[in-house]
Amino acid sequence: MIYPYLADTSRKKLAVLIDPDKQTVPEAARRARLAQESGAQLILVGGSLVSASPDEMLDAVRTVVDIPVLLFPGSLMQLSTMADAVLFLSLTSGRNADLLIGMHVTAAPFIKQNGIESISTSYILISGGNVSSVEYMSDTRPIPANKPDIAAATALAGELLGHKLVYLEAGSGAANHVPETVIRAVKNTLSIPLIVGGGIRTEAALRTVLSAGADIVVIGTAFEENSSKMEAFARIVNEF
Repeated sequence: MIYPYLADTSRKKLAVLIDPDKQTVPEAARRARLAQESGAQLILVGGSLVSASPDEMLDAVRTVVDIPVLLFPGSLMQLSTMADAVLFLSLTSGRNADLLIGMHVTAAPFIKQNGIESISTSYILISGGNVSSVEYMSDTRPIPANKPDIAAATALAGELLGHKLVYLEAGSGAANHVPETVIRAVKNTLSIPLIVGGGIRTEAALRTVLSAGADIVVIGTAFEENSSKMEAFARIVNEF
């Protein structure tokens, strides 16, 4: 079971996001191996535009690492039995019924029949300063970055619905990361772990996100642009 490991918030965790749409299978395996060697604790595989099964990539990644590999699906086409667990995302910040519950109804039998560990997750988009792939593809509006009260109430609703994680997302390639005020407001409301991702490109930004209360930080674009940052980022996470 992966969830007890995620639920242990005594130690912050760095997750490296691998988007199958942005790299080949060999590149993904190399990045995953480097992530583990640099000190990352988790690998996430998934993306907004992926239109093919991630089985081959997940298999290659799991072959070279022994840290948990989680499926981070952007659609039903990304379901796989090859990951250690799947983040069962409900886009609670939006009002697109398919992404709140519709796709979940279709996916549930596959997940159940294959014995995949499913970790229910409130997925909350926060405006990152530009239109993200997630915002465009999901046809939903993000919560404004200056509305921490709305973000906190949305996260709390997810927890009360029984979700096991909350994921604050500014979007892949976001101009800005989720603001400190939003992270802090959400963290102070929750009793479940908080994941934060999107727009975290510098060591200063990483420290801000961690100090505000993120339990798990997800980095994707920054490492795609410069994988040498992994070691420095992992070292910072391990300081908290």
